[in-house]
Amino acid sequence: MELIHWKSILESLLFAAGDEGLTLKQIADVLEIEEFEAMDIVNDLKQEYENNEQRGLQIIEWAHTFQLATKKENAPYLKKMVETARPQSLSQAALETLAIVAYKQPITKVEIEEIRGVQTERPIQTLISKGLIKEVGRKESPGRPILYGTTNEFLDYFGLKDLNELPPLRQPEEEEYQQDADLFFEKFQETLQIEE
Repeated sequence: MELIHWKSILESLLFAAGDEGLTLKQIADVLEIEEFEAMDIVNDLKQEYENNEQRGLQIIEWAHTFQLATKKENAPYLKKMVETARPQSLSQAALETLAIVAYKQPITKVEIEEIRGVQTERPIQTLISKGLIKEVGRKESPGRPILYGTTNEFLDYFGLKDLNELPPLRQPEEEEYQQDADLFFEKFQETLQIEE
């Protein structure tokens, strides 16, 4: 396989690895080559990035892992993008699902669907991708379904110190619960200008 092809594969691997990066051993194992060969490919790609001013990426080595990172010179533009980015939007379905998870966690997808009365696959995936909920374990029941709970990002997103700051629910009935939860998240929706 040509060197350029190895570099293409390495670039894809580093991109997919994200912030976790890859160790030299991981790179060598995936490419099925020796570590010294993998190091040569890393160095070649690293040099290619450094020698080309048109490229906005670089390879950095941190804590014995290699990562793709943006070039320092572009930092002012990245900062500007973050400062001017539109608030993340959550659909009504995602807000309802998030409210149920927040108040009833840990909870399974089936239990969420029983409360909402509709499928929740998409809202759950949206909330996971935004880092607001995560898998927190498995329920000890047939099929061992996944349990979901909120994350620290959820607390940050809504400006809460902990879950005790969620407004109390008046009654445990599901309909009453849903009304209280909807009011709570509608309040934050206005505050954070989250688009429905």
